[in-house]
Order: sequence, then C-alpha cells, then structure tokens
Amino acid sequence: MKKNSIKNIRLNSEVQKELSEIIRDVKDPRVSPWTSIIEVYVAPDLKTCKVWISVLGSDEDRDETLKGLKSAAGFIRHELAVRMNLRNTPELTFISDSTVEYGVDMIHKIDEIIADDEARHVDTDNEELL
Repeated sequence: MKKNSIKNIRLNSEVQKELSEIIRDVKDPRVSPWTSIIEVYVAPDLKTCKVWISVLGSDEDRDETLKGLKSAAGFIRHELAVRMNLRNTPELTFISDSTVEYGVDMIHKIDEIIADDEARHVDTDNEELL
C-alpha cells in the first residue's frame, strides 16, 4: 500500500473515527473529556499508528491526558482490534498537537491589533474635528 493511496487515506479516517469513540470510553481520570483526535497516520504495513491529539485546557491537562492515553494504549488497541477487521492492529503512539491552540492564540492577537488600529483611527478623527 502506497503512502498516500486512497486505501491508506480511507483507513486513516476510519481509524480516526473509531479512536475518537474509543477514547470517550477510557475510564482513566487523567484523560480529559475535551480531547480531540486531530490526525491519524497508519503506516502502510499496518504495524504502527501515530495519533495527534489536541486537548482543550491548560498544558497540565494536555500532559496528564497524554500520560493517561499512553497508559491506556493497550486497552485502546484491543478495542480497535475488536471494532475493525485489520490484518494487524497497529501499535499506537500518541503525540500532542498544539496547532488549534496556536490558531486560537493568533486570532486573539489579530483581534487585539484590529481593536488598537480602530482606536487609533477614532482618536485621529476626533483630533481633526477639534
């Protein structure tokens, strides 16, 4: 199976969907209920799977969720094997992805710049009227 084949893309999205449901069933209190799976990449040989996750909350919440998911990786892998009919069930590696948080931070910065620019524009209009 090629790296970017249709079959691999379809498999990645199906594994992502199943993992999203399985993570909700994990009973580890360290795993945040605000955990999202951003991307999944299953190797073409079906031996490994990289799972990028995002956690809404603090850095501590993200670290604890990663620890909880790594601890529950065996359970998650077993559930994935039960739900999906794969030749091999891949070994899961969880990776923190902070791009969503970065995007939200950038939106806040852009909003601040726009507000400052509008405030300066209003101040110069008021000075011209005087």
